[in-house]
Formats: sequence, C-alpha cells, structure tokens
Amino acid sequence: MFLERWSPARVGAAFTDRTGGVSLPPYESLNLGKTDADDPAAVAENFARLREAIGVERVVTCWQTHSSDVLEVDEDFLSGWRPGSELGAALPGQASLRKADALVTTLPRVALCVRVADCVPVLLADAEAGVVAAAHAGRVGLLGGVLEAAAASMRRLGATRIQAWVGPHICGRCYEVPNAMAEDAWTRLPATRAVTAAGTPAIDLGAGARSELERLGCSPVTSCEPCTAETASLFSHRRDAGSTGRQCGLVWLATS
Repeated sequence: MFLERWSPARVGAAFTDRTGGVSLPPYESLNLGKTDADDPAAVAENFARLREAIGVERVVTCWQTHSSDVLEVDEDFLSGWRPGSELGAALPGQASLRKADALVTTLPRVALCVRVADCVPVLLADAEAGVVAAAHAGRVGLLGGVLEAAAASMRRLGATRIQAWVGPHICGRCYEVPNAMAEDAWTRLPATRAVTAAGTPAIDLGAGARSELERLGCSPVTSCEPCTAETASLFSHRRDAGSTGRQCGLVWLATS
C-alpha cells in the first residue's frame, strides 16, 4: 500500500502505490481517484483501508483543477465530512468536492490527501507549530505558484520551519512536451529544463518543485521520486493513455 512512509515527531507523511485495494482493472487495485470511472463502492473501500492503515479519523480530499488555490480544513469544513465524502458527487446525494489544489490544516488525526498519476504530490509540515499541508503540483499548478500559496497559508497559521516531501511523479526523461511549452516552463522556472531519453524537449517537474521549495525556505526537502511512467506499481496517466487510477500523498498531525 505504501511506497514510502515517514513518522517525524507529531507528523505522519506517506505516498501510496497501487497495491492493497479492491479496484478492478484498469484501476487495480488501490485506486483513490477516478471516481467517475471506477466503481464508487471499490473506491470507498480503498479509502476505508487507507484510513485504517494510517490510523486517522478522516482523509480529506478536494477537486483538483491545476490551480494555486488552497483550502483550509478547519472544524467548520469537517462538520459535513464523513467516510465516503472523498468521492464527492460520485456517490448519490453527496455534494461535489470543494475545488483546490492544496490543503492545509492545524487539526490532529485529519489526513490531507492529494491525488496524482504523473503530477507531483508535495507534502509540507511544521511539526512544532502543528501545521501541515499537501499540494498537487502539475505543470500548470507548479508554474502558477501552488507551492508558494501552500507555504504562505501555512505561515499564516503559524508555521515558521517547514519541511517538505516530494513524491513520485513523471520524470524528465519521460515528460515530453511541445517545444513552446518547454521553453515557457524553462523561462519561468529554469530548474525544469530537461530533455527526454530521445533528446526531445521535456519538463522536469520534480527538479522544479525542489527548486521552488528551496526558494521558499523549506528544509529539509526529502525526495521519494520513482518515475510514475517507468514504475509498474504506480499509476501513470501518460503510460496508460488516461485509463488508470490515482495514488496519493498524505500528511497529518498525529497528535494535538
């Protein structure tokens, strides 16, 4: 179920792989997204297994739109959250998930979850201040400042020393893009400059994320970066031509 997992003081952080769930092909087996395509009952069971595995009361998700929007998960937000809420409107009678690409909280035993299948999951924590955040950093969100927005939201809640984890994502060898798109990314965030194994223009999302985190004063930055497109135990939108599930990055405060 877990590709990597950490438990620093007061904080839990983890990245999942695609094993340990009940979803059927092509979403086998721990699909935590694609609720519009997978069997909702299977996704709900996958989330139930995830909650049990990490020992939290709630796993909170959002409707990711490649923005720089940050959603604060507070008591008011959680008043309407229950098991199954992770699926949003995929379950009859439920409202759609709130739109955002980063989540932040100071509440204990609430895991913030971002879902990916090539984009970069980034987890942030200040254990001493009791503030954690999770961000979905695809090309658009990364260049649009989602990591800066997440760090700023944490600091407004009292964070001063933020550490970060960069999770599995598509690597620069595999993330081929049109030349104009590459040039735009390289200009805006030079650390993203890359070429594919075939020598064509590419974007290195992981290098870009690490560069941004260092610029934002996050330290240490821990990397868990197998390439999603090259690793069969991970979901990859590009490798599987869109017919694939979603793994996730999770961060939570273990105690108040």
